[in-house]
Amino acid sequence: MKIIVCIKQVPDPSASSSGTTVDVEAKRVIPPQGTPPVMSPYDENALEAALKIKDAQEGTTVTVISAGKNLAKTVLRKSIAAGADNLILLEDAAFEKLDSYATAHLLAKAIQDIAEYDLILCGRQAADTDAGQVGSGIAEILKIPCITAASKVEPGDGKITVERVVSDGFEEVEAPLPALVTASSEIGDMRYPGVKEIMAAQRVKITVRKGQDLDIDVSGLKSLNMVSLSAPQGRQTECRFIEAETPEEAGANLAVKVKEAQIL
Repeated sequence: MKIIVCIKQVPDPSASSSGTTVDVEAKRVIPPQGTPPVMSPYDENALEAALKIKDAQEGTTVTVISAGKNLAKTVLRKSIAAGADNLILLEDAAFEKLDSYATAHLLAKAIQDIAEYDLILCGRQAADTDAGQVGSGIAEILKIPCITAASKVEPGDGKITVERVVSDGFEEVEAPLPALVTASSEIGDMRYPGVKEIMAAQRVKITVRKGQDLDIDVSGLKSLNMVSLSAPQGRQTECRFIEAETPEEAGANLAVKVKEAQIL
């Protein structure tokens, strides 16, 4: 089986928010200095799903694709260290801050150039925008089935069986291959590569492709149009202490205050 995993590079969402500022004029969030780039966590779940299939099916190959500007190759090489076979970077100044459709169009074009694939895996949404549209967009452009929010992915004879997350539990869905599946966190965290694997991954040759290499009109790729961006406004709160000699008296006094405030 040939699997393609699409991965986005984002600022570390687990980093401390202390020191984060919002540039209202530039319409962008400025993370604290030193916040490292990482692979988007849901995309890590997608990679783990691919690696589980590779563990179970001999001969499976996993190709990782990432698009953007000034990509942190050391960070994305972790996919190779974890067990992926190939890493393709779509790196061009025109690939920065694309909207969801443009990103889907770009990735679909790169996937078409690869020619052979059975399964495409994406994260259910990105950790920075939370849009959740790119995976479905790729499937629509390639005219293949799409199953979202997967908690388990099991390939069969010419088909894929997916357990997906729904509001009241899980449901099981089947689709013919080739297909695209977006992964949810229930699939599990990406396995942590050892030092030996991380060092070996630094020596693996990666493929870097520009817009001209993809035969794509980069001028037609639309950037995300941020209309406005501002920090949330703080709310003034008032704290009142209920004084009493006993817990019972405190409860009664609290009930009186709640009634006076017409909270209940």
